[in-house]
Amino acid sequence: MTETLDPNKRLLLGALGLACFFLFWATISASELVNRAFLPGPLELIQRLAMLTTQAFAGGTLLQHLYSSLERFAAGYLLAVAVGVPLGLLMGRFRLLDDIISPLFDALRFIAPIAWVPFAALWFGTGFGGPVLIIFTGAFPPCLLNAYRGARQVDPRYIEAAEMLGTPSHRIITEVLLPASVPAIVAGLRIGAGLGWQSLVGAELIVASTGVGYMMVQAQSAVSTSTVMVGMAAIGLVGVLIDVALRALETRLHRRVGRA
Repeated sequence: MTETLDPNKRLLLGALGLACFFLFWATISASELVNRAFLPGPLELIQRLAMLTTQAFAGGTLLQHLYSSLERFAAGYLLAVAVGVPLGLLMGRFRLLDDIISPLFDALRFIAPIAWVPFAALWFGTGFGGPVLIIFTGAFPPCLLNAYRGARQVDPRYIEAAEMLGTPSHRIITEVLLPASVPAIVAGLRIGAGLGWQSLVGAELIVASTGVGYMMVQAQSAVSTSTVMVGMAAIGLVGVLIDVALRALETRLHRRVGRA
């Protein structure tokens, strides 16, 4: 049986792990086993981070690039949620629709989001639409699949009872399937957010003229390793914050369902 650690102990162990990592990193950088131009130390990274928050690089400060990235992410992710969740519920409710859409969906969902980059570049260039399309292709499958699975796992007796009472199909979806599927849907939203955020960075490396990914490409061309690492750290931190927010929502919903 797995032992459940005290939250404070887990926090302490996590802090210890981070401290060991930064100590190892600083030691390797200071020893110059690796050229400092390619592995700056933690202090240099902090200094570069402070500089990028006030001075423009590749057309904007770090915060401006982050804003561009988050704007694209929000558009692509919300589009994936708006299309994927209702479609998943409908497929879970209507077998005919499931049979029509599933073969096409199963074929498309195994295409990596980054494989859509050439099409995005051809269709939208390096503007707003290209990265949004790629984010959508990353976030859409988990949103649809989890909504579909949540709808399929609803006890058929609830649906039969609603049908016997003459409840219209659209109300069965909104008042029976949707509430019962919420935990599965939120889990899909969390997975979709992670994949969408990763897809965004891949897109910005190729088909964007702003954003953190674009900043990193320009930093690579300028051989500014510290800027590349600051971009990576920013991507990781924002990804963690998005996941923490969705995890908190997921936990809250599970508790509410458990009390219901």
